[in-house]
Amino acid sequence: MPLLIALIAPLAWGSTYALVNLSLAGLSPFWVACWRALPAGILLLLLRPRWPSLPWGKLFALAFCNIAAFFILLFLAAYHLPGAVAGTLGATLPLMLLLLGWVLDRQRPPLGWLLNALLGLAGVIMLLDPSSHLDPVGVLCMLAATLLVGISARWMQRWETGDLLVITGWQLLLGGLMLVPVAWMVAGPMPMPSLHALPGLGYLVLVNTALAYWAWMWGLRRLGTRTMGMLALVNPVVAVSLGVMLVNEQLAPLQWCGIATVLGSLVLMKLPLHRLFRRTPLPA
Repeated sequence: MPLLIALIAPLAWGSTYALVNLSLAGLSPFWVACWRALPAGILLLLLRPRWPSLPWGKLFALAFCNIAAFFILLFLAAYHLPGAVAGTLGATLPLMLLLLGWVLDRQRPPLGWLLNALLGLAGVIMLLDPSSHLDPVGVLCMLAATLLVGISARWMQRWETGDLLVITGWQLLLGGLMLVPVAWMVAGPMPMPSLHALPGLGYLVLVNTALAYWAWMWGLRRLGTRTMGMLALVNPVVAVSLGVMLVNEQLAPLQWCGIATVLGSLVLMKLPLHRLFRRTPLPA
C-alpha cells in the first residue's frame, strides 16, 4: 500500500505531457504554472486551514526550490528540449540523490542502489529518439531543476514539516504567488482559459498538483529519498505510454526495451537480492 500511494506522484506527473497536448496547448506555460500551484494550495489549505509548523524561512526555501524555481526551470527546458529529452534528464534524480548524500553527508552510495539507479537511467535513455537535439541551455535548466527537487527532497525528509496537507498547501500557495510576477513579466497580463481547457485545468489542479504533491511528501516521509527517487523513473514511462495511447505516437522496439528496463529496475529495488549490495561500499 505505501508504494501505491507514493506512485500517485510520478503517475500523475507523467500524464502532464499528454494533458498539454490534448487540452492545454496554446496556453502560456507560465500562467498554467500559476493556475496549477495557486488553486491547489488554496484548496489544500481550505481542507486544513492551519498555520505551518515549519519556520517561515524554511517554508519559503521549500516553496522557492520545489515550486517556483522548479517550474521556471522546467518551462525554460521545455522551450529548448523535446519532452522526451527533458524526461530523460529528469531521470537523473536517483543518481543526484545518491551524489548529494555522498557529497553533503559523506555517505557512500550502496552499490545496489547505484546499480539500480544506473539501470533505470539506461532504460529511460532507451526511450529517447536518437534524432533528438540537445540544446545546452535546455540541458542545464533541466539538470538544475532536477537538482532542486533533490535538495528539497532531502529537506522535506529531514525537517519536522508537521501536517502534510498543511505544508503541501503552503508550499503551493507561496510558490504560486512567487510565479505570478514572473508570468506577468514574461507572458503579459493573465489570459482567461477557454471552456475547452477547463477540464484539463481541473485535472491539473486536483490530481496532477494537489494530490500528487501530497503523495510525494507522504512518500518522502514514509519511504525515504532513495525509494522515491527510483519511483520517479515511472514519470517518463507514463509520459511515453500515454503518448502511444492518447496522442497516437509510435514506439520503436528499443523504446519498448527501455520501458521494460525501467520496470525491471523498480522490481529489483524490492527484491531481497538488492540487500546483497546494501553494505558494499564504493572503492575510494
